[in-house]
Amino acid sequence: MVKSLKYTRNIGIMAHIDAGKTTTTERILFYTGITHRMGEVHDGAATMDWMVQEQERGITITSAATTTFWKYNDEDYKINIIDTPGHVDFTVEVERSLRILDGAVAVFCAVGGVEPQSETVWRQADKYKVPRIGFVNKMDRAGADFLSVVSQIHEKLGANPVPLQIPIGSEENFRGVVDLIDMSAMVWYEDSSMGVIYQREDIPEDLIEEAREWRNRLIESVADADDSILEKYLDDPDSITNEQLSNAIRKATISMSVVPVMCGAAFKNKGIQRLLDAVVSFLPSPLDIESIKGINPRNDEEVVRNPDESEPLAALAFKIATDPFVGRLAFLRIYSGKITAGSYVLNVRTGKKERITRLYQMHANKQNPKEVIGAGDICAAVGFKNLRTGDTLCDEKKPVLLESITFPEPVIGIAIEPKTQNDIDKLGVALNKLSEEDPTFKVRYDEQSGQTLINGMGELHLEILVDRLKREFKVECNQGAPQVAYREAITATIEHREVFKKQSGGRGKFADIVVRISPADEGFTGLQFVDEVKGGNIPKEYIPSVQKGFAEAMHNGVLAGFPVESLKVVLLDGSYHNVDSDSLSFEIAAKQAFRHALPKTKPVLLEPIMKVEVVTPEEYMGDVISDFNKRRGHIEKMEGKAGARLIRARVPLAEQFGYVTVLRTLTSGRATSTMEFSHYEKVGPEISRKILESSTGQKESA
Repeated sequence: MVKSLKYTRNIGIMAHIDAGKTTTTERILFYTGITHRMGEVHDGAATMDWMVQEQERGITITSAATTTFWKYNDEDYKINIIDTPGHVDFTVEVERSLRILDGAVAVFCAVGGVEPQSETVWRQADKYKVPRIGFVNKMDRAGADFLSVVSQIHEKLGANPVPLQIPIGSEENFRGVVDLIDMSAMVWYEDSSMGVIYQREDIPEDLIEEAREWRNRLIESVADADDSILEKYLDDPDSITNEQLSNAIRKATISMSVVPVMCGAAFKNKGIQRLLDAVVSFLPSPLDIESIKGINPRNDEEVVRNPDESEPLAALAFKIATDPFVGRLAFLRIYSGKITAGSYVLNVRTGKKERITRLYQMHANKQNPKEVIGAGDICAAVGFKNLRTGDTLCDEKKPVLLESITFPEPVIGIAIEPKTQNDIDKLGVALNKLSEEDPTFKVRYDEQSGQTLINGMGELHLEILVDRLKREFKVECNQGAPQVAYREAITATIEHREVFKKQSGGRGKFADIVVRISPADEGFTGLQFVDEVKGGNIPKEYIPSVQKGFAEAMHNGVLAGFPVESLKVVLLDGSYHNVDSDSLSFEIAAKQAFRHALPKTKPVLLEPIMKVEVVTPEEYMGDVISDFNKRRGHIEKMEGKAGARLIRARVPLAEQFGYVTVLRTLTSGRATSTMEFSHYEKVGPEISRKILESSTGQKESA
């Protein structure tokens, strides 16, 4: 049994697609005794990639959670692991996992180095202040270069990478590592049992000098975080013991002043045991990180919750999943207190109590039932009726609201319709469940065209969702061509008076508002609403209805019905009628004011711009750049990378459909590309006219 929270680690495995994250996790599960055979991603048998779609494509789509144990220095450590996706379409899975983790292992490919998605997940980990260990994988591959990857981590990610090992041999001759802490060699032998057995040996003669140099660099790097190490280093570097050095590395890692870097070849089972040792040695326990801060919803005062079972409950729901056997599973990180099966907890967002019928410790898609889960742990719960990703669960008597998780808006959509009349209801239920699971998946019904539109983060994202509709929910759908999720924005300010009157025999309707509508302040998205009504000309209880009316109207802009990205509305004045005015009248007045005033604010269309990176052999560079120019692309940077060229560009999403196929054709299948959302940008007049014509044509034909 785990004695204290200091023996618990909540970690995530994060990386660029194909760096070997899932293979690394599979090896961790094997060596910690959770699985008895190693599942391979390329065979479609990885434990953590349990969805059919993941096994078919060899990629991770959902972040799977598992709990395992590792013995180190005669102590049992409990490790909760979350294996996150690498594909940029599923970046939300990484975002919500990092929000609740204490530490992470960043996996890099020894050949590819720091790739675009590595940068994205690194920024996300910086945002949530998650300490990291680097693991340079695939050291057995042709072109592997450990020290080159270390320098890329420094240059591209702005981190302070510190090798804890240097490799013995590389490519097909990679056979071990030099441990810079205890200055010994660790060598694996090909005939050993799946890399489980390794031997400690003396450092090879030709590496002794290099190992001493890197050990000195290691001590220099961690000395900044530990004064006692600094004193010893200046007096007598040889007097620093291995234990003192390990403690200093731990302190520097948790303070995020260094990133320890290790290497190995997960597929060949090399380096995983030492990686596990490093996870428990250097990454923080729930006790090492700052106590979580939240807001008391009753008085808006800051509240601190410590990772202690005796404190009041505070937990965050970071993921909702639908399990075919158990139903809706809510993945929870318990920050303080404890949660018991059969108990009631308060959902702060809804203000209602929810009963937890069952609790589980997860192992990928299998569940181990538990009666109680305490602070610092990760679990899954069943029984919630109205729970969303990012909701806070707490003790009813001691409420606290934790910071929620922010999610990017979807940038691409398709229209779908069920193939048969019988599937209409099933489709509604299925879409509702999928949007509960995935906050970046949005469903909306277009009243003008009568179509159901689903929006997501990319073509692969929508393809997987439609596939899940078919397989999990047994709903056959017809789908339209992908459509870009345009936005609308205003560029001018206007003052507008809207009077809404309606008489119908009995009691009528009346509302009168004067508003100033302008572009929102810089950095503000959504509705920025300011109440400047003086002298009670509009009663206070009607003002939220004006705000609600504008917020709802923003879903459909005046140019082509695309959502309005941001808007500032200042309510200046108005009037009301003692009998005929009510909340609904003011809400309708706000919606009408939006429709009548916005055409006079010089509205423009905005389109999503994508950040695209292409790695191509030198001879195809001209063709790739020429193709970008045809797509209204803007080349930002070109640089050499391991015998190839890296091209970075910003390209409108509308021009990027089917790009992977075109790139394969241009480069005989030798180039690779990644694409992620960058920002929204104003569309030029000519393109804007075409978009509006095609949008009107689609609605008329529908």
